[in-house]
Amino acid sequence: MAANAIDQTRRMLSLVTYLRERPGARVEDVARAFGISHDELISDLQVLPLCGTSFRGGDLLDIDTDGEHIWWHNADAVESTGKPLRLAADEATALLVAARAVATLPGLREGDRQALLRATAKLEEAAGENARASSRLTVTFESEGGVFADVDRALAERRRLWLRYYSPARDELTEREVDPIRLFVVGRTYLEAWCRLSEARRTFRLDRVAEIRLLDEPADPPPVTPRDLSQALVQPAAEDPEVVVEVGPRGRWVAEYWPHDSAEELPDGGLRITLRTPDPGSLRRLALRLGADGRITAPPELARSARAAARAALAAYGD
Repeated sequence: MAANAIDQTRRMLSLVTYLRERPGARVEDVARAFGISHDELISDLQVLPLCGTSFRGGDLLDIDTDGEHIWWHNADAVESTGKPLRLAADEATALLVAARAVATLPGLREGDRQALLRATAKLEEAAGENARASSRLTVTFESEGGVFADVDRALAERRRLWLRYYSPARDELTEREVDPIRLFVVGRTYLEAWCRLSEARRTFRLDRVAEIRLLDEPADPPPVTPRDLSQALVQPAAEDPEVVVEVGPRGRWVAEYWPHDSAEELPDGGLRITLRTPDPGSLRRLALRLGADGRITAPPELARSARAAARAALAAYGD
């Protein structure tokens, strides 16, 4: 299973070397060697032809597959150019700005920071005049950097965390202790952890952590299979309560953004969407957002709760 973007990048770098040494390799054999599914390998192979020896394109990897074998048509040409790689001004600037920014991250281990600074110094020397433009640019990371540092330390030291976390679905702050499992990035940076409050695996967005504290207790999450993030970040479990939402034509977007079990066409062009969620109450906000374009029909108690929330909202506007 794909773990995250960093793992996929590492795998694809190894895949380039693997394929160079095995012309016409069988798809089945390569997937088995890398411990991934057939579909994940095909997904990687669709990205590799967009990669090459320049940030701006050119010298792209001519790799394709017939579904059974994998062919790299220009492996010799890419490998035997005989020319050392040169960085253009924009490439050198991008690398230097990124390197200096990463070196300021509070979560970076000191050994890694020093290695990065040494590499940056060598890059500046090699870039020459092209390095001057980068000195006039800076990058500021989001405020989640301090949270990232604590989470990274908790993972390294296998320690439990205390969080004060904002849940937009409930519009409330909750306090909980969690055993970290991993960090990953899907647009934003997330912590996957075993939540001691709910006694289940949960995902926390770092920029929604209002307060964090490392605890002296050791982290001891139960063995779990990493989520397949290539499908969706939110993956309801089969035992989660079932909810039915009926939407009109202008509410069909719900089926695109919410993982669901089924979406049945309605005569008016809308959909009857059946989905599962560990917290059905969180769908009240969805009902309010839909307004006249949709409604919750099951379970009945949730439908009544959504109607009450809508009446309360309208009354507030009247006041």
